[in-house]
Amino acid sequence: MTTFIVCLVLLVAAYFSYGRYLEKVCRIDAAAEVPSKRLYDGVDYVPMPRWRVFLIQLLNIAGTGPIFGAILGACYGPVAFLWITFGGIFMGAMHDFLSGVILVRNDGLSITEIVARYLGKGAGAFMRVFSIILLLLVGVVFVVSPADILATKFATISKSGWLAIIICYYFIATLLPIDKLIGKVYPLFGAALVVMALGLLGVLLVGDYTIPSMTLENLHINKASLPLVPTLFITIACGAISGFHATQSPLMARCVNNERECRFVFYGAMISESIIALIWAAISMAFFYDGGGVSAVLAAHGNSAAWAVNEISNTTLGLVGGILAILGVVAAPITSGDTAFRSARLIIADIFHIEQRTKWKRLVICVPLFAVGIVLTMVDFDVVWRYFAWTNQALASVVLWCIVVYLHREKANYWVALVPAVFMTYICSSFVFVSNQFVGMGATPMAYVWGGVLTLVLTGVMVWRLLQESKPSVK
Repeated sequence: MTTFIVCLVLLVAAYFSYGRYLEKVCRIDAAAEVPSKRLYDGVDYVPMPRWRVFLIQLLNIAGTGPIFGAILGACYGPVAFLWITFGGIFMGAMHDFLSGVILVRNDGLSITEIVARYLGKGAGAFMRVFSIILLLLVGVVFVVSPADILATKFATISKSGWLAIIICYYFIATLLPIDKLIGKVYPLFGAALVVMALGLLGVLLVGDYTIPSMTLENLHINKASLPLVPTLFITIACGAISGFHATQSPLMARCVNNERECRFVFYGAMISESIIALIWAAISMAFFYDGGGVSAVLAAHGNSAAWAVNEISNTTLGLVGGILAILGVVAAPITSGDTAFRSARLIIADIFHIEQRTKWKRLVICVPLFAVGIVLTMVDFDVVWRYFAWTNQALASVVLWCIVVYLHREKANYWVALVPAVFMTYICSSFVFVSNQFVGMGATPMAYVWGGVLTLVLTGVMVWRLLQESKPSVK
């Protein structure tokens, strides 16, 4: 319990300390003009109240990420607390805040266009394809998982029927102006997500539950094939750092009223997500403590995080918990899925410079986008999810390097992003050699060596780029 409380306090304190420091690093300017006012179009560029933008951002980046990812991460034991806390403070929240500021200062453009501006046209072209694939995978993951659950709970409609209903909703939400549906409904769901986490926090603090003692040991029953490094850092993404967030932030970068709101909206939303993930990891370890641990219990139930959410919520929070469980495993993923498709629409529009005020121009993008999404729902879900997880963290690495270049150009402290960029590059590189999804060398010394070699090469390329930019121009 002590480790959990310390981590909780650190996350809250970071918003008021490290968050303020990062404001100074990027020189927040309250007088600067923002995209929501200068580029207002009534569809995507729409100023909204700060509290509403915060709750929408929280739900956009969260979905089931800080719930499912935290539960699966809890299989590794209390060491998950450390990754959620320090990853959330120094990597995830920094990543979300600084990328959010960059987006606000670049017309709220999609992250793909920002990467092109700061890492070059080649990196931008790669990111355009990479991001659209990621968003399609996210959209499909968050169509299939709630459809499975709804078909089980409400068997009068088949899974295919629920898939059709959810996809139709996604299509409508992707087309409508941001303040018409998302702006009105999401704050309610975002608030419910927070209430659910606070209820579980109360259970942890006053209930008769035991959180395992702190240890760095890997407690996963399959630890031989799922080593802490790099698997834990891939498993817990949204609660620590997630590249998906950078694809969602442009939505709210086009709605903030002032640069000063960025810490609350971007850094604050990520810290809140880390707190939610910390609570879910803790309640999972405590709830399944007598059953042999999270890993053993989940293995006996098909490794279903959705089952764990339902079991924990119904048992600890009663009737209210049952309702909130439905929110957690159905509503939350749906609200992340529709914004994934919306973000994909904006990326395509930015690539081809297609204005989005006109309805038929939004339709031209949405129809083929959803056609591909429908085809992907027919692919095995486990395959889609496995590649989504790595793709997500690889995207985070690219965005971190983009932040490094931005801060270097601004003559600001780029070390706040450089260290996390190298770290996440190594996590993603080593995963390529360790995991059976790619090279499949397993947790062998050579796999980690090759991961290190690839990291050194990529880091060397980026450092060379920074040095080239530092040279005085010759006229």
